[in-house]
Amino acid sequence: MITHGSAAWEGGLKDGKGLLSTKSGALSDYPYGFAARFEGKAGSNPEELIGAAHAGCFTMAFSLILGEENLTAEHMETRADVTLDKVEGGFAITKSHLTLTAKIPGIDQAKFEELSAKAKAGCPVSKLLNAEITLDATLLS
Repeated sequence: MITHGSAAWEGGLKDGKGLLSTKSGALSDYPYGFAARFEGKAGSNPEELIGAAHAGCFTMAFSLILGEENLTAEHMETRADVTLDKVEGGFAITKSHLTLTAKIPGIDQAKFEELSAKAKAGCPVSKLLNAEITLDATLLS
């Protein structure tokens, strides 16, 4: 399977502007730029898109692993906080911290932690990122 996202850019780094699009149309010419990335202004940035991709991938992987154990989540929410740090030679994405909250009937805390850790390690986006990946998982009763 091959899919794609694309970016268009005009101008310099700080005064330029860009547009992001995805194959599915979830994003279609969505604005991004320096101010959105580094100054908290409106628009998107690559790190938040990586966060959304990581959270989505992890949650799907966890759902698969739960199914292999004959378990089904009633509800799951995952947030991925992606850290962009200034490093020697520029910038690097150094961390992705996953925060999972889930309601899963029939699972105990130990099994929940075991299976969520397995999903963190096995998610294809986790495998792609050359960063520290951490997880906080909360099982709701």
